[in-house]
Amino acid sequence: MGAPDSRSVATLLVIGLVFHLIYIGAVFDCYFTSPVVHGMKAYGSRSSGEAKRLVLVVGDGLRADLLLNVNPFPSVRNSQEIVAPYLRSVIETRGAWGISHTRVPTESRPGHVALIGGMYEDVSAVTKGWKSNPVDFDSVFNRSSTTFSFGSPDILPIFTHADSTPHIRTWCYDESAEDFTKDATSLDTWVLEQLHTLFANATTDPKLDAQVRGEKTVFFLHLLGLDTTGHAYRPHSPEYVRNIQLVDAIVRDAESLFSEYYGDNETAFVFTADHGMSRIGNHGDGDPDNTRTPLVAWGPGFRGPLPDTVPSTHDDYSTPFNLSHVMRTDVSQADIAPLMASVLGIDWPVNSVGVLPDVDPNMPGGGYLQLNDADKGKAELALVNAKVILEQYRVKHSIKKKHTLLYKPFMPLAADEEQQGSADVANIERLIREQRWRDSLAASKRLIDNALDGLSYLQTYDRTLIRSLVVLAYTGWMAFSLSFILSSDSSGSSPFITAGAVSALLLTWLLFAAQHSPWTFYVYTIFPCYFWHQALCSTVKTGLPSWNQPRKEWLSAWFISKFAVLGAGAVIVLQSMVLAYTHRSIWSAGFVIIGIIWPTLSWPREMWSRNVWLGLSWAGSCLLTSIFPLLSVDKDESVILISLGGAAMLLVGFSGIHILSRRGPDFSIHPFGTQMLLIGVTMAVTASSVRNLQAKRGLPLLNEVSGWALLAIAAAVPTLSGKNVTGVHSKILMYFLAFGPLFVLLSISVEGLFYVVFSITLALWIEVESAARDRSPVPALVGSSDPRVHAQDGKIAMPSSGRYNPRLDDVRIALFFLFFVQVAFFGTGNVASISSFYLAPVYRLVPIFSPFLMASLLIYKIIAPYVILAISFAVLNARLRLPPFSLFLVALTLTDVMTMTFFFRVTDTGSWLEIGQSITFFCISSLLLVWSAGICALGEYLMSEPRKAKTE
Repeated sequence: MGAPDSRSVATLLVIGLVFHLIYIGAVFDCYFTSPVVHGMKAYGSRSSGEAKRLVLVVGDGLRADLLLNVNPFPSVRNSQEIVAPYLRSVIETRGAWGISHTRVPTESRPGHVALIGGMYEDVSAVTKGWKSNPVDFDSVFNRSSTTFSFGSPDILPIFTHADSTPHIRTWCYDESAEDFTKDATSLDTWVLEQLHTLFANATTDPKLDAQVRGEKTVFFLHLLGLDTTGHAYRPHSPEYVRNIQLVDAIVRDAESLFSEYYGDNETAFVFTADHGMSRIGNHGDGDPDNTRTPLVAWGPGFRGPLPDTVPSTHDDYSTPFNLSHVMRTDVSQADIAPLMASVLGIDWPVNSVGVLPDVDPNMPGGGYLQLNDADKGKAELALVNAKVILEQYRVKHSIKKKHTLLYKPFMPLAADEEQQGSADVANIERLIREQRWRDSLAASKRLIDNALDGLSYLQTYDRTLIRSLVVLAYTGWMAFSLSFILSSDSSGSSPFITAGAVSALLLTWLLFAAQHSPWTFYVYTIFPCYFWHQALCSTVKTGLPSWNQPRKEWLSAWFISKFAVLGAGAVIVLQSMVLAYTHRSIWSAGFVIIGIIWPTLSWPREMWSRNVWLGLSWAGSCLLTSIFPLLSVDKDESVILISLGGAAMLLVGFSGIHILSRRGPDFSIHPFGTQMLLIGVTMAVTASSVRNLQAKRGLPLLNEVSGWALLAIAAAVPTLSGKNVTGVHSKILMYFLAFGPLFVLLSISVEGLFYVVFSITLALWIEVESAARDRSPVPALVGSSDPRVHAQDGKIAMPSSGRYNPRLDDVRIALFFLFFVQVAFFGTGNVASISSFYLAPVYRLVPIFSPFLMASLLIYKIIAPYVILAISFAVLNARLRLPPFSLFLVALTLTDVMTMTFFFRVTDTGSWLEIGQSITFFCISSLLLVWSAGICALGEYLMSEPRKAKTE
């Protein structure tokens, strides 16, 4: 059976790349469409608010427990039991408080959009770094008479829309001030200083004074210091403690400043956070430490503290706060925007999906508000809340109905199809006129719940259709990949099948056109039609594959049973990998299986007798590698472990040079000596950088320049010296050492040791598979005109005629490859979340906040094990005398079993941790396949040699 040529393979890989990237978007179309629509009517709270002005203070990256716990920092010497005494006094004597629960992604931009806009932002904003507005949205700032905002240049511009919002005035410090190696409290003191300056200028500027003293005014104090300090030193550090104490003092001083300037009691205050922070100083995922933030509100319009109720409003999380005598009232983050709008008496943001806690008549204490007109005011605000959300449902309902054939309306609101909730609104207004406050609140709450459910229904209306397209596309891709491998000739097609595929495509496109469906739907239909067309044409033309068996044996009971067992085993293995995303010990169990159980059960006695040392080495390396997934994700920075990783790389380098130098006089030690010298210098520079950063002396310029120079030189050595390095073993050693400086400079603990052990395991895998396939002594690798060569009787032989005859054993090898692909990502203790990636090592190169540069360095670190895997897989193809990409193409037909499993596990309900993980796992599974295609191509390229290369 002929192997596809390199051009055909490249075409397949490009198609797979585009396909998987596009179908990641299908998840968001299926579960998370944009919440913003235009043309909606705005609804105001009331004619006037309880407060003339409101101050919103956001402690960026502040966890609720670390603010409110008693003695939350036992490991910090001389830390106070109460780290924020002023805010605690507000909770106990003047204000209402609770936990604000955030949504994933727990990043600053979406957190602030939820706080100030009352909406959970379109996730497509992540593709723009959370800096650009993919869709303009409304906010409390837009609705204010004037907003004065102070803080980070990454957050404040989000809420200004060029010339359309001149009443939103911003003061930002320079981006260079966000230095992770310096004291970040200066960012917060700068905000307070600017507020002082504003009031000082207002005393001499009548126009500014009129703006500052105007009603319905908002002041926004964005305090980024905690986020920067947490990233740099972690949230349980002395630095984080001091920053919380500073934020507490800033709140106290700001309130005094407002009281002094205005001389009244007309200022309301809201203190909260955009997100929390994990133990290792990261955020972004659904870790509870990232989703639980504090909320404290006081001043006119907000109630004071209330005694706790029975049953208690507290749980195990808040018991250590020692605030059990004060009622706790939790909210969702988007609920804060309508709270602020209600207190100020301004129109609500039109896209707000926040729900006032006061709407629920069964809420202990009634919520957060304390209004002059008491029950009547709350009833009216609850009606406004219902109207705002119902208006969004109405607009989206009319759009969906207009553009959907056989539209099925949302049943709870279908009885009022023409007016869509107007009857409910009229009923609530009647209850308010009759002064039946509790009944009106209950009716408003029901209408709000129905409208929110209706919005969710409309946003996921096309879910069944998209899921069907996804299943057809992924199964079609697997069938297409399999036919690509098995077909000796991909040319030609069946007119009947072609006509059917074209007809199906055109019919669905006509349906989408009639419904004015998004353009992505048209794209989603192309792939299943194309894949199934190609697969069916190939099957009709080629017939049943032989899989290295005579045609008559294909239908034998023995062969069918063996194939069925192998298929079932493959599915079990793939589903085990799915479980390993949340149970990391499964990766370790996998190493025990492939390192000990598989050889013990499958290797015949004669193979063991010929390869006993190989078998023992393979078992030992697998057992060593199995240790790393068991290690805790939470690691502390350790120069000793980093240095041990560097020393292990040097030991492998010395051993490799010693072995290779004995194979021939033409071996050149110079490139390897240079690489080992770079590793040694990097160890010294890294140790110096870590000492300076831990001592809070900042990153010396010499260390920063040296780090970048070492990375650049290490990456350049294979390019500059690669032409002088011949032979497979030499090339493997060269690429292994090339990433040594990277793993020293960007490691926090055992990553370097993992890199060494993982690379040794991959090198042994080549030898083990060769021995298992040949059932004979492992042939030696030699350098030649092509690395796909074997030494047989002292002669150089090429792979067998460029033809690929699939064997059932290839499925196992492909599964091993997929296992190593996953372990290369998870092996150093990473879990499938943003919080698993340490930023501390990045500060050795990038002390100033630069999200994309920092992310690039983290990705570069992830690449290294994959490069070693890529070249190992390319060599394995050659050692088994297979055409390039043969084994990868087998893996290609299997991996989307995992991807489809993760797709159906994606959810938009449940805890934020469950929602975030479900999305993350699907994206990782899809991208790892795309990544694998790239690294296999890279491995084939890197292991190619000049025609006149010399043997090792």
